[in-house]
Amino acid sequence: MSIQIAPSILAADFANLQKEVEMLNASKADFIHVDIMDGVFVPNISFGIPVTEAIHKHATKPLDVHLMIVNPDNYLQAFRNAGAEIISVHYEACNHLHRSLQAIRNFGAKAGVAINPHTSINLLADVIQDIDLVCVMSVNPGFGGQKFIENTYDKVSRLKDLILSKGAKTLIEIDGGVNLQNAPKLMAAGADVLVAGSFVFSSANPIATIQELKAIHN
Repeated sequence: MSIQIAPSILAADFANLQKEVEMLNASKADFIHVDIMDGVFVPNISFGIPVTEAIHKHATKPLDVHLMIVNPDNYLQAFRNAGAEIISVHYEACNHLHRSLQAIRNFGAKAGVAINPHTSINLLADVIQDIDLVCVMSVNPGFGGQKFIENTYDKVSRLKDLILSKGAKTLIEIDGGVNLQNAPKLMAAGADVLVAGSFVFSSANPIATIQELKAIHN
């Protein structure tokens, strides 16, 4: 199966958001990745429910919403109503992760868990069969354009082993510093979905860049 690409709208031109979304609609992207930051869980603020609704209004691709916020349970239904088809909560922000995953699925979305660079994949062993997607942070969350953390390859490989050993169908998503150099290695390690922000939106031809990422095989 070819790699799936989820361009991060965080790196888009916010003054021309509709145009940027329409560009992604016309591309080979599989999802639109929407980073929600609250300035508490991560040291930055991005946007929230109204902007997600506005993106959804123009998007023809599924919205992959990544909640980098405290108390995510309070906002699951609101983001689902705003158009999220995948909702990822951070392991580090959930006191009752299994309950959060159940709630996301009950609202009709796919349930994702994001893990920070320091968080061990072993902590997901007891819930991996309830997770549709694990978002492995390959940079420290909060800002775009950061340098890729090399330990990610090994982490992805170990996560793939865990998924297979449990007979789960969980997808592995990589978020942070993805480019044409590390994408083949990530795919070889077991990645299914690549989030690309700055690499796509700062390129001279974002549609062609997405196409190049889609064409990668390990």
